Amino acid sequence: MSHDAVLRELHAAGLDSLPGAGAEILNDRVRRLISKGKCGAQEWLDIMRAAHRIGLTTSATMMFGHIETLMERMEHLVDIRKVQSQKPEGAVGFLAFIPWPFMDDGTLLKKLKRARNQCTADEYIRMIAISRIMLPNIKHIQASWLTVGKQTAQVCLHSGADDMGSIMIEENVVSAAGAPFRFTADGIQQAIRDAGYTPQLRDQQYRERAVPENIQQQVLNQATMIID
Repeated sequence: MSHDAVLRELHAAGLDSLPGAGAEILNDRVRRLISKGKCGAQEWLDIMRAAHRIGLTTSATMMFGHIETLMERMEHLVDIRKVQSQKPEGAVGFLAFIPWPFMDDGTLLKKLKRARNQCTADEYIRMIAISRIMLPNIKHIQASWLTVGKQTAQVCLHSGADDMGSIMIEENVVSAAGAPFRFTADGIQQAIRDAGYTPQLRDQQYRERAVPENIQQQVLNQATMIID
């Protein structure tokens, strides 16, 4: 089945959005070295185009700070911007762009000395700012507090990001690779206030929601809540 046919079947069954994970760096030289077995860069982009054609909203990510060049980072942003510019009239396309640094603890890439985390806080903040400049047709830029921590994420809100992301009930990927940061529902709201902004709960489609009363206890009781 084609990408289009599969997505149409999923859409008919109730799917209304598609996460943008797996983009890594949209360059096949890099992908062969860090994510062998995943689809190629062009296929990832084609899947997003197919999703946009049938009205699915998506997001896009970039996992950087390993073996890619600065030019390859910029080409990644250009490719994302181009796909967004090709979405049908009236389609939302990419709702958000989320860059995050490579986490390397315990990874085979680090053991084989193929790649290691080389991204500083300053570099991450600059990437957020560049993303805002390079992607004027994508409304939301998300700071990955999970991988860079509260203070860096707070600065990102002044550097182009308008989204802090979500609390995590059970996140096992980047935490297994060394991401030590944690947030509660109350904590993430206070961090946004401390940065000088007003927190706003939203759903996956970036529609605003009222914050439930006693939200922290509800999260603990239900172990499920979407802030992003």
